Amino acid sequence: MTLQCCSANAATFAFHPSLNMPNTITAPSPALFQQASYINGLWTNEGDGTFNTVIDKYHGTELARMPNATEAQMEEAIAAAYASRDMLRKLSAGERSAKLHTLADLIEERADALAQLIVQEGGKPIGYAKGEVARCIVTVRTAAAEALRFTGEQVAIDYGAGVGKTAFTKRFPIGVIGAITPFNFPLNLVLHKVAPAMAVGCPVVLKPAPQAPLSAFALAAMLEEIGWPKGAFHVMLSGIPVAEKLVKDERIAMLSFTGSDKVGWHLKAICGKKKVALELGGNASVIIDEDTDLANAAKAVAMGANLYAGQTCISTQRIYVVKSVHDQFRDLLAKEFGELKSGDPNDPAVSVGPIIDKGHFERIGSWVGEAVKGGANVLAGGKAIDAERNIYAATLLSHTKPEMKVNCAEVFGPVAVIEAVTDFREAIAKVNDSNYGLQAGVYTNSIAHMKLAHEELEVGGIIINSIPGFRIDSMPYGGVKDSGLGREGLKYAMEEMSEPRLIVY
Repeated sequence: MTLQCCSANAATFAFHPSLNMPNTITAPSPALFQQASYINGLWTNEGDGTFNTVIDKYHGTELARMPNATEAQMEEAIAAAYASRDMLRKLSAGERSAKLHTLADLIEERADALAQLIVQEGGKPIGYAKGEVARCIVTVRTAAAEALRFTGEQVAIDYGAGVGKTAFTKRFPIGVIGAITPFNFPLNLVLHKVAPAMAVGCPVVLKPAPQAPLSAFALAAMLEEIGWPKGAFHVMLSGIPVAEKLVKDERIAMLSFTGSDKVGWHLKAICGKKKVALELGGNASVIIDEDTDLANAAKAVAMGANLYAGQTCISTQRIYVVKSVHDQFRDLLAKEFGELKSGDPNDPAVSVGPIIDKGHFERIGSWVGEAVKGGANVLAGGKAIDAERNIYAATLLSHTKPEMKVNCAEVFGPVAVIEAVTDFREAIAKVNDSNYGLQAGVYTNSIAHMKLAHEELEVGGIIINSIPGFRIDSMPYGGVKDSGLGREGLKYAMEEMSEPRLIVY
């Protein structure tokens, strides 16, 4: 079982640092990626004259200098991708599936090196980096399987004017996918877009996050190695004007974006008539009912709020506890927060590594400071551990107000707030009192409360007796309100990237 964020259940953590992991891991080979854009089947280190420096997030050393693409290079990529549509469409499902299996084999072969690359460019603790790569293998193999069974459906029309006729649909690739991806899962969230596109037969033009782009370029090298058709995949970094060309160009059939709500909704506003899938952020909540195993829930919630320093869109941020068990759970949770280890992401025991950059590190500290100044209590953390390396302590706050940023905005850091509620219905109302609605965790042994949560919570997914950070890569994943549009998960993304065509005879 693999997770976006943390635990599969209250007692078992997938890829938790306490698992039996080696203290050292093979350093990534320079052959994993090139310091160049990949455009129309060729690597080029030419660009607009500016470069994006990628640094080791813990040590501060330079990993690579990647060129920023010109508008002409983006035009070349889009034109080549558009021209490759017919070639991809003619590939059989079996051919697409076989290429995906070969890609999964390569990822598996290079798993250690890819995990180390994620540690270095993203600052992700090694246990979770290894977990991400393991998820990547599952993501690609699932896409390979879905490619074989992704067809259409028979349509019931044998009545009225349709008597004696047969109708069915076949799904066809929609065209070029413009993909923009974030830093926090630098390989698997790229594959959430690339793998279903490959399974359907859609070309992809990808712009990864500038903070952690190297895994995406490693993927490009692997696609080249397996012989994915020239022109069907492109990856480059760019400034905003060039990136907006990718968004606005009419030859792009669909924009798939994962990132902040502010940027996502702006891109939707300027993208024209194309399809849009937005996987955005949130201030995810968990409800603790009075019949819950509190000790196990506290372990899971603490990890769910703080793994990868809380830098996941479904990191547990708001915790609502039924009053009768609030004090007991609060004390258990504060203890779990205090026991989480922060520091070097190469240390297998570390859960909380560095924040991705200085700007986000300072913002998190200022939001906590604002809350404390406004009357919030610090139950754990509340301070920087290593300001030079952007490491902030796992922080738990109480007595916050709804309007505080740590409550109503997305912290995207190792910070959570806890609040007592009178009963389960009040907890639901508190969860729904948000501009976001991605996922929610509900700890309860009541079937009635489980059904009530499913009916009333305004979120894309409800996770029973686990944290909102639970994610299996095949499940339909996405949110409502400011948390986005559409659903990821291999089959569901493939549906977004294709269109049904009806035949009646």
